[in-house]
Amino acid sequence: MQKSAHFVLYTRPNELAHARLGVVVAKRFAPRAVTRNTIKRVTRELFRVTALPPIDCVVRLSRPVNSKDQPATTTKLKVELRQELTRLFASQKKARIPK
Repeated sequence: MQKSAHFVLYTRPNELAHARLGVVVAKRFAPRAVTRNTIKRVTRELFRVTALPPIDCVVRLSRPVNSKDQPATTTKLKVELRQELTRLFASQKKARIPK
């Protein structure tokens, strides 16, 4: 398990030749659908471009990213999420998977 400011990444080795991804974005942490979909889209995009070992990854949003009072998405929010997720996936790229 790896943590960042807004996310928790759970990993487990798999028997396949590729990595798999699951994304959990709770409504209580991202109240607007636009925000939830943006988080999922950014996560999937970074997962695709990161060469990971054969593991199963579940990315879970663990803290609120904004509220209903704020804009649904902003460039600043997207940049921050992208940086956090890049760090999380990079940590798994270097991690050794036990056999």
